[in-house]
Amino acid sequence: MLSTMQDEQLSLATLLNYASTFQGDSTVSTWTGDGLRTLTYRELGAEAARLANALRGLGIGVGDRVGTFMWNNNEHMVAYVAVPAMGAVLHALNIRFFPEQLVYVANHAEDQVVIVDGTLLPLFAQYLPNLKTVRHVIVANGDAAALTAPAGVQVHSYTELLAAQPDSFDYPIIDERSAAGMCYTSGTTGDPKGVVYSHRSNWLHASQVCAPNGMGFSAADMVLAIVPLFHANAWGLPYAALMSGANILMPDRFLQPQPLLEMMAVVKPTFAAAVPTIWGGVLAGLQAAPQDISHLRTCLVGGSALPPAMMHVFEEKFGVKLLHAWGMTETSPLGSVAHAPAGVDGEEQWAYRYTQGRFPAGVRARLVDDAGNVVPNDGNSLGEVQVRGAWITGSYYSPDGAEIEPDKFDDGWLRTGDVGKISPNGFLTLVDRSKDVIKSGGEWISSVDLENAMIGHPAVAEAAVIGIPDPKWAERPLVAVVLAEGQKAEPEELREFLANKFAKWQLPEYWTFVTEVPKTSVGKYDKKRLRAQHADGELTVTELG
Repeated sequence: MLSTMQDEQLSLATLLNYASTFQGDSTVSTWTGDGLRTLTYRELGAEAARLANALRGLGIGVGDRVGTFMWNNNEHMVAYVAVPAMGAVLHALNIRFFPEQLVYVANHAEDQVVIVDGTLLPLFAQYLPNLKTVRHVIVANGDAAALTAPAGVQVHSYTELLAAQPDSFDYPIIDERSAAGMCYTSGTTGDPKGVVYSHRSNWLHASQVCAPNGMGFSAADMVLAIVPLFHANAWGLPYAALMSGANILMPDRFLQPQPLLEMMAVVKPTFAAAVPTIWGGVLAGLQAAPQDISHLRTCLVGGSALPPAMMHVFEEKFGVKLLHAWGMTETSPLGSVAHAPAGVDGEEQWAYRYTQGRFPAGVRARLVDDAGNVVPNDGNSLGEVQVRGAWITGSYYSPDGAEIEPDKFDDGWLRTGDVGKISPNGFLTLVDRSKDVIKSGGEWISSVDLENAMIGHPAVAEAAVIGIPDPKWAERPLVAVVLAEGQKAEPEELREFLANKFAKWQLPEYWTFVTEVPKTSVGKYDKKRLRAQHADGELTVTELG
């Protein structure tokens, strides 16, 4: 028996038309350094139509890839909605990729057009001669004449190109399972891998973001999108904003603590999203020059776990809730959100807030041990986290067809590479990445737990923990510490600080002090580079007896 429901495609064109028509007074704004450039959603719809017409005039059709090489700004938001709405595929290029990675992903995706921010032209110019499929470059917020292009590549001014276009577009009706956008993983182990999102997956994901047990967006919100639009599908923020009518604030290239605090003071956003390193910098800025940020009802944190000490300072001193979420490029990315259960508050809530959160209805999850057995969700059993669902990728993109690698997929389940435990009521606690967990004398030591505890020391600004070879125990933890400005500490003092938090056999005996922990293109600790630095003898290591 079939239902009587109409078969309406979950198209991003429909979402764009809804927002520009019925939420037309909501806004997307870009911080300029001293003010705002603002488009209403009504104007966003007209600008998106002009871009779609311009791209169609350049020969872009359904399924063709359009790259962006941009900061978070109005023009990037226009591309985010216009490209998929016209049936093409948006490929937000990670501007922080290493050169060989950037060239690889643009060629692998077969980008035909790239929209580039004018401030990034010198960087993009280094890559352009090696981009094999790019035929057109559109320069926004800059001088198109400043880019010298190789033969066969035309350079256009965004402003001039769009000015010649009509402000309406006949968006095609396409299958909701068609590709809408793509992002590549950061490729810390091998080449980056492509994930292709559908119109359907983005629509369903946006619904979850808007839900109260997601991010809870409404038309009353002003969302500060610090997370780059090229990072993991922009965490779903653009499409959720359109769906809910939430206003969205783009910080452009002003991502340092001081300008972020300045735009908070001027615009007073109610919600913000960024990785922990951003919030660490903001906290340092607040401690140096306190200001009222209580207008922020929630700050979503993803990418890696927050130190509990930071969560407490934000909430108890500044009245701001830092909310853990877990996900990855492959999960669109929302996999879980750490709202405490109904009726749990006060001190009891922290046991839930420290976790990576509860899985929503759209995400199925299981734990699998090293022997391939599914282990129970009892809050104690450990295993690799595996997930599946309507916004979880089932393969990686390849021009030759879907790639389903056994080390990445297990009988239709995505292998996340995260080791964790799941409570009976669906809360995920991550112990470590499978490649980062330290196996010492047959027992596991969580590098994440050591890092989070270490960051609670007042002299420590950053702490990263890796496993290093040990002749007796196979592996032992090495702690790389970045001291806070003007602070001093010795390894003995730091180890003593951990003594009442860990079993004696878990306490690190190897310590090194560094000026900065190396980071990946998305701001996570790059432990692969840290291990290489240790192996190459670049770190000065102190061993405690």
